[in-house]
Amino acid sequence: QVQLVESGGGLVQAGGSLRLSCATSGSIFSINAMGWFRQAPGKQRELVASIAGYSTNYADSVKGRFTISRDNAKNTVYLQMNSLKPEDTAVYFCNAYWRAQPAGKIFASWGQGTQVTVSS
Repeated sequence: QVQLVESGGGLVQAGGSLRLSCATSGSIFSINAMGWFRQAPGKQRELVASIAGYSTNYADSVKGRFTISRDNAKNTVYLQMNSLKPEDTAVYFCNAYWRAQPAGKIFASWGQGTQVTVSS
């Protein structure tokens, strides 16, 4: 069983910073991609940032403010969030696409989410 555990959320004032971490555990042979999504009350879950190999992708709303990075040795992904705005308030979820065996089926797993609240 593969688990993703997020940490680092909390309450911060507008303009502040937070760093989210997502650690994986379980029988993972390789991870194809990892990403961060968020879901605000009454809204659909949206992609914030993703990383696959050395390639990164960001939502337009966070470009220049957020940075995604990955520690391959630890199978951990981070999201550095700077210049936070009240509209960044949401539950942030970690996501990973991984294989249990070489050339095997690709699975998707999600973390339980961590709350980020930005006050004005």
